[in-house]
Amino acid sequence: MCGICGVAFNSSQKADSHLLQRMCRTIVHRGPDDEGIFVDGRAGIGMRRLSIIDLQTGQQPQFNETGDFAIVFNGEIYNFQELRRTLQQKGHTFCTNSDTETILHAYEEYGEKCLQYLNGMFGFAIYDKQSGSFFLARDRIGIKPLYYY
Repeated sequence: MCGICGVAFNSSQKADSHLLQRMCRTIVHRGPDDEGIFVDGRAGIGMRRLSIIDLQTGQQPQFNETGDFAIVFNGEIYNFQELRRTLQQKGHTFCTNSDTETILHAYEEYGEKCLQYLNGMFGFAIYDKQSGSFFLARDRIGIKPLYYY
């Protein structure tokens, strides 16, 4: 199941871990196995996880090699192993066996067009530390809903 949450402020207000922990507590029923949060100035992301794939190293948020991008993800990417091999051939290095990390590297490689390569049901948020921006996406049919306010 899993669940993701996040905040972004335009003002001088800063995100804090206590706020994200409270948000994660409201979705604990969606992911009883693990919780993860990341705060960077005025932005933060969190998640609750039901551990199915990569039980050892699949914790979230996950980061790229340089730490510039962070991702929280709910769902399943059916073709992640094939996509992972393609990305490895392009020089991407993986630290986990999770489909989450595959999405992150696909975003690094293809930008927003990464969605064209994802076959599955998903909702995710990628935070770019350099620009302070988010990229939010869900699967084409909306099996995994994504709400924002």
